Amino acid sequence: MSNVIYRYSLLTNKWSSGMRMNAPRCLFGSASLGEIAIIAGGCDAKGNALSSAELYNSETGNWQKIQNMLKPRKMCSGVFMDGKFYVIGGVGGSDSKLLTCGEEYNLSTELWTEIPNMSPVRSGGTEIPATAEAPPLVAVVDNELYAADYASMEVRKYDKERREWITVGRLPERAASMNGWGLAFRACGHRLICIGGPRASGEGFIEVNSWIPSEGPPEWILLDRKQSASFVYNCAVMGC
Repeated sequence: MSNVIYRYSLLTNKWSSGMRMNAPRCLFGSASLGEIAIIAGGCDAKGNALSSAELYNSETGNWQKIQNMLKPRKMCSGVFMDGKFYVIGGVGGSDSKLLTCGEEYNLSTELWTEIPNMSPVRSGGTEIPATAEAPPLVAVVDNELYAADYASMEVRKYDKERREWITVGRLPERAASMNGWGLAFRACGHRLICIGGPRASGEGFIEVNSWIPSEGPPEWILLDRKQSASFVYNCAVMGC
């Protein structure tokens, strides 16, 4: 019922709280680069989509307001690519529709630029509400943007010059999800990591699969699996 930030220290193996953003929020897009992180969009305590964004510096422990995005959005995703921050997709507007555009934040000019068709979400042919879908499952490896299309079980790569998504292969066949929930898609060094697994009657498995895009079309390697009734909503990758 409240917005709380916890910070984990690898040195002490302890959690601490007390940091406060300028504008508390949830369901935002975020990513980190070195000692900084940017959090953009999300919604306030009343569920209103936000266009504001903040930059966090882990060395100083300070939150700094940055320029507002061009569109308010929540349930969006964030990545760093080519030294710039991108917020992708999400839900926005009074009618809570899926946004197919993205926005690029240039740390040098401190300006946002809208990029059309940057979200890999399905823009039509679906009967479920926009707010029922998971945020775009995207990850950056070697400054290339990839997405997991849970509906077609495909892996897509973003063509930065043409500004369009290209299918490059398949997701692991056992990576089941519910409208994208239950599936995690992350980068770890030169690898893409897909976390998810088959589920039936409240039981199932969590599987960790890995693919190195530079080695060719998707050939997923199962790294490990465990029986679990837990549902994977999200995950973080550290130390890659």
